[in-house]
Amino acid sequence: KDSNSSSEPSYAGRRTFTYLIAGGGSVAAAYGAKSLVGEFVSSLAASADVLALAKIEIKLGDIPVGKNVTFKWRGKPLFVRHRSAEEIASEEAVDVNSLRHQEHDSERAKKPEWLVLLGICTHLGCVPIANAGDYGGYYCPCHGSHYDA
Repeated sequence: KDSNSSSEPSYAGRRTFTYLIAGGGSVAAAYGAKSLVGEFVSSLAASADVLALAKIEIKLGDIPVGKNVTFKWRGKPLFVRHRSAEEIASEEAVDVNSLRHQEHDSERAKKPEWLVLLGICTHLGCVPIANAGDYGGYYCPCHGSHYDA
């Protein structure tokens, strides 16, 4: 080969090859980045055993009016109370300004006949006793807290 000859005749072929390699490498890099991000995001998702604990099915028809039933949900007690008409009327008659957490009963319960609570005491994290206390709702014996229903 002559080292003094012009490379101009093969320039178009070399340019095409360079673009082909650059384009193919870019596609491969984009696919690799997409796979890497997809694996990372899926590793942050909850595992199957955690998702299984997140769901609970309750037969509300089995809970009599005026009674409370406790279920275990995510390792915590879940109180489901079927409130009577008298309990609903009593809670709706409470002056909201007299409450520490000023929420009307309609804001606390979407369906007034059902009250669903996570049963953990706000003081030490113990489990209150249902159908007890000054307000007929829940009573925590560890330090004497009373909760309404």
